[in-house]
Amino acid sequence: MSMFRRQGDRYVATFAVDEARVLRKVAGEVVGLLTDGFDPADPVVGRLFPEAYPDDPAGTAEFRRYTEGDLKTAKIDQAGAVLAALPESAGGEVRLDAEAAEAWLRALNDARLAMGVRLEIKDGTDLGEELDDAVAEDPTSSRVFQLSVYAYLGYLQESLLNALID
Repeated sequence: MSMFRRQGDRYVATFAVDEARVLRKVAGEVVGLLTDGFDPADPVVGRLFPEAYPDDPAGTAEFRRYTEGDLKTAKIDQAGAVLAALPESAGGEVRLDAEAAEAWLRALNDARLAMGVRLEIKDGTDLGEELDDAVAEDPTSSRVFQLSVYAYLGYLQESLLNALID
């Protein structure tokens, strides 16, 4: 059964305390990256704001000048939608309308993109193999936790997308 399910015109999921805590931390880190921590030289920022014209640096700079502020604001608002919908200090139910569900999808995607850069996940990376290798090396490492969160965000994104399509 998927984590998210459709109930009428809402998309509903129940989160355990730790799940809500992890989602709050991840969404908060995305907001931090896009506000106080915004560094155009950071590879994560480069992944979240790819070059519009890779062969034309001047065109990319011009495009960025006109769009970056709005794109940043949208990404911050999407992460904010996750924070706003999660239960405050415990686990519990999240009920999203279609607009909030789409904001969650975009926010989960941004978080996965950011984590993927930091974890050096590539298109052909076998996540299960990466996780197995990390566990074999040190089951208590932060990499094991981060890969697990990355996989969880993918699962959550897929379950929400499936609920939206149903």
